[in-house]
Amino acid sequence: MMPIIGDKACLKDSFSVSDVIQFAHLVGDHNPLHLDEDYAKSSRFGRTIVHGMLPAALISALIATKLPGPGSIYLSQTLNFSSPVYPDEIIEAEVEVLEIKADKSVIRLRTTCTKLDGSVTINGEALVLYDPPHQKD
Repeated sequence: MMPIIGDKACLKDSFSVSDVIQFAHLVGDHNPLHLDEDYAKSSRFGRTIVHGMLPAALISALIATKLPGPGSIYLSQTLNFSSPVYPDEIIEAEVEVLEIKADKSVIRLRTTCTKLDGSVTINGEALVLYDPPHQKD
């Protein structure tokens, strides 16, 4: 079913130190700001931070599973990172339908990740091609 302008979906999750280590090994990003507590203590963040792409991946999960849902594929995504995410910090990702180009099956979404205190960690927009699975007769 095609969403309508104003539809929203959200997802809450957190990322453990183990998640951060696994992600670092998976993608090869071994920045000590993410992995070395002693190094990170002397940084502006005061402790290790989660790779920014981990909370951004919650947006991808929302698009694929909830809004618009199965059959969705990214065309583009902007990500503006405004504050760090720390291990085990709960993040809420949200997508909101801003525009629908039904003739092209393209949906423009506002994408946001926030902390429980309401501060924004990531904001941006996504363009998504929506081609839902067809019902078998």
